[in-house]
Amino acid sequence: METHFSLAQLADPDIRESEKILRACVHCGFCTATCPTYTILGDELDSPRGRIYLLKEMLEQDAPATTEVVTHIDRCLSCLSCMTTCPSGVNYMHLVDHGRRHIEDTYKRPWADRMLRRLLRAVLPKPGLFRPALRLAMLARPLRALLPARLKDMLRMLPAHMPAPSSVHRPQVFAAEGARRKRVALLTGCVQQTLGPQINEATVRLLTRHGCDVVVPKGVGCCGAIGHHLGQNAHADLKANIDAWLEAGELDAIVVNASGCGTMLKDYGFLLREDAAYAGKAARISALAKDITEVMGELGLQAPTIPTGQRVAYQSPCSMQHGQKINGLPKSLLAQAGFALVDVPQEHLCCGSAGTYNILQPTLAAELGDRKAAQISALRPDIVASGNIGCMTQLSPRLGAPIVHTVELLDWATGGKKPDGLAP
Repeated sequence: METHFSLAQLADPDIRESEKILRACVHCGFCTATCPTYTILGDELDSPRGRIYLLKEMLEQDAPATTEVVTHIDRCLSCLSCMTTCPSGVNYMHLVDHGRRHIEDTYKRPWADRMLRRLLRAVLPKPGLFRPALRLAMLARPLRALLPARLKDMLRMLPAHMPAPSSVHRPQVFAAEGARRKRVALLTGCVQQTLGPQINEATVRLLTRHGCDVVVPKGVGCCGAIGHHLGQNAHADLKANIDAWLEAGELDAIVVNASGCGTMLKDYGFLLREDAAYAGKAARISALAKDITEVMGELGLQAPTIPTGQRVAYQSPCSMQHGQKINGLPKSLLAQAGFALVDVPQEHLCCGSAGTYNILQPTLAAELGDRKAAQISALRPDIVASGNIGCMTQLSPRLGAPIVHTVELLDWATGGKKPDGLAP
């Protein structure tokens, strides 16, 4: 793609990076075939190729974002399926992230939209605020029929009950069982601490059983993805986490069990590449970041201690398969654990969760979620497994089978606790 940035514009490192990305695009349109919003809306501007044109024009002209641009960029899930499909290696993720920052800097959203985005940014990354907010929201369930559509969809995603807080999230070290093979840090996350504390508990059990010291460092908070994908500067979150991990001592890996967070951590090096004080440290953290399935692949899964055999449909989160390029490994581990895997059709298409997307774009998210749930339910699995709390929250009320994290099944099969909600 031909670009026309001035030399003054190209002095900006973000513009330089975006120009390289734009020039890699050859207009082939392969991305349209796998874009969830294009398959639903059929609008070229709601495809990656169309959004690339909108971003190019906005950035080249250094113009304030228009309502048209904001509408179509906001509808993008950042599922990154287009990056998997693209034969030219266009890094759409970095381009759309740049576009979102430009929108945040130059466009004044309607008051209600601004307030919602500020609320999400303020509450979701902080378990101490998110838990009481969730309790208040649960009180509104009886009034669901009277509420606007957006609030109805938000209430639909609430858990049936509030899990108790877990002691696993306090700063501490869990000692390996037997000879120590690795020393790893666990990112306990923010939303997951409240909605799915059992995921971190299963992760600790699985890792210590396989010879890992597991460190929960003091000072690690949100990975930064929530603010980053809202177009806001999340560098303070990144730097605080980097400092905390480096202070935790020698680590063989930083283990992540929420694939959206994993994609973010693996991008720290890029995001802080121009920061003289943090560029090298950020690159080290990105190199250490590993999904729990990657670490288990390295360690080798112990033989199952219980007979399993249940039919499991593995729902591959977009941030796992497209963001981190982890595809067959989770299924391979589940098969080693004795589960019978069934293939989900159109696995590349997003479930509609996408961080805060199912709150900000509830209509599109609901259609995507219903479609994904129908495809999975048609397989009649005993269990649905996933590697991302967002996907689990999005799909749970839509499925006829229980959905649990992959790590819960691996832990159970090798001697851990049976996941809640599974049939006796």
